[in-house]
Amino acid sequence: MPFKKLHPGIQEKLAYLEIQIPTPFQTKSIPFIKSGANVFCTAAKDSGKTTTIILTTLQKLKYEAVGNAPRAVILVENKERALELYAAFLRYTKNNSLRVYVGYDQLHIDVQKSEIFEGIDILISTPRTMNKLFLLNGVSTSQLKIVSIDDAEFLIQKLAYNALMSITQSIEKCQFVLYSEKIHPKLKRFESYFMEHAKIVTA
Repeated sequence: MPFKKLHPGIQEKLAYLEIQIPTPFQTKSIPFIKSGANVFCTAAKDSGKTTTIILTTLQKLKYEAVGNAPRAVILVENKERALELYAAFLRYTKNNSLRVYVGYDQLHIDVQKSEIFEGIDILISTPRTMNKLFLLNGVSTSQLKIVSIDDAEFLIQKLAYNALMSITQSIEKCQFVLYSEKIHPKLKRFESYFMEHAKIVTA
């Protein structure tokens, strides 16, 4: 059972939230992601992808705050999804030291830069905003352990695709996990760039 092998603090939070049984997708995907491999995760809507992003991110960070630079990044399509995911993370990080920050295109980049500088663990952002932060030296990738991409179909759009390619060129060593309903040929191309030896999990 994947939940039984998670950090005790995460297990406690799941019990508090009355989440006991993993979905078939979570049973398949969590062990692969925990192993540190790059993973393409494909599953239908409502199969538990969002919860998987949250649980594997918290697991990777050992459920505690460390340092000032982000150790996990989650890339999303737009402001609405960024705020939704932020709210979902807060259910799990309430009364915990982990610092989650949300950025998006409509929030002034200098505001984001100064707030991130104060110290965060998890950054939720759009590829365009993240790329702008990189260009302004507004975010350090020196401590980055995992980058997850939520509902990655939006990367088929040229602007988002190019922004992501630019971001990944600035990241030295990191695990990438890409979530989508199916693997579009354009997404499969990432194997040649930053998702080397990627596993594919389908549920």
